Amino acid sequence: MVRPIMKDVLFLGQKSLPATPEDIPVADDLLDTLRANAGQCVGMAANMIGVKKSIIVFDMGGMLMEMFNPRIISKSVPYEAVEGCLSLYGARSVTRYKNIKVEWKTRKFETKTQTFTGWTAQIIQHEIDHCNGIII
Repeated sequence: MVRPIMKDVLFLGQKSLPATPEDIPVADDLLDTLRANAGQCVGMAANMIGVKKSIIVFDMGGMLMEMFNPRIISKSVPYEAVEGCLSLYGARSVTRYKNIKVEWKTRKFETKTQTFTGWTAQIIQHEIDHCNGIII
């Protein structure tokens, strides 16, 4: 189901709770909402649809990917970026990393670890910030 975009910065500034298998429908709603906003958005976190759970979805070169309880376990090569967000007005400067290693749970709650680079790494960092209550 496509959900409305949360714009309340007090809600967005709260740290998300760990996701559980019962939260899989939230990921489905996130994917539907990302598809509906594909012209202006490449990633979303659950708090952007009003659910305070650590779930992100993003477009990885035409393939939509989901992560439950993602966390960055290493990062390298910092750079400055300017980002916008459906939940916020305007664009903001932020430090990102060109290379990140992420650990997360799949839809089956199996643990995965993978290194991401470039644009995909930037998207993931933005969405994990959402999960951590960090507003860019």
